Amino acid sequence: MLAPREIDEYLLPTERRVIRVRQHWAYMVKPLVQTALFVLAMVLIERLTPTGNEAAHFLIDNLTFYLALMAVLRFTGLAILWWIERIVITDKRVMLAQGFIVHKVGMMPLGKVTDLTFERSLGGRMLGYGTLIVESAGQIQALNRIDYMPRPEEVYEALSELVFGEKGKTRATGMLARPRWRR
Repeated sequence: MLAPREIDEYLLPTERRVIRVRQHWAYMVKPLVQTALFVLAMVLIERLTPTGNEAAHFLIDNLTFYLALMAVLRFTGLAILWWIERIVITDKRVMLAQGFIVHKVGMMPLGKVTDLTFERSLGGRMLGYGTLIVESAGQIQALNRIDYMPRPEEVYEALSELVFGEKGKTRATGMLARPRWRR
C-alpha cells in the first residue's frame, strides 16, 4: 500500500517537495450518497417483500444482504484509494501517486508547463476545493487536470511561482535559483 510518507521515495535527491495533498474530502460525497441510497433500496426491498413463500423470502433476504455488503465494500475500497492518492508538487515537477494494489505515479516536469488555470464551482467555493488545469506545449500530459484540489489558490500561487517566477528567489522554494553554468 502506498502510504503518505512513501511518496518521498519517488523524489529525486536534488528536488524538494513544496506541496503534498490528497484530493478534497468532497470527492467522496458522490460515492457515499450512491452507497447510502443503494443500501437503503436493499433494506426497503427486503422489508417490503411479502413473507408468503419462505424459500423466496430467504433468497431475497440473502440477495439484498450480499448486494448491500458489496456496495459497502466498494465504498470502502474507494475510500482507501482516496486516502492513499497524493498530489505532490516539487520544485521540478508535479506528480500524482495513486494505487492500492498497482502503484501508478504520473508526472509532468515543470519545464513543460505553458499555462496554468484553476476553476472553482459554487460548491468548491463553499467547501474549499477547485480544479487545477495544467497545460503543456501542445501535448496532453498525464496530469493535465486535477479535480477536487484543496486550497486551490495557495496551490495555484505556489505552482505559478515555480513555473513562471523570476530566475531568482521564489516564495514557494525559498531558495535562489543557481545559473546552470555555475554548478
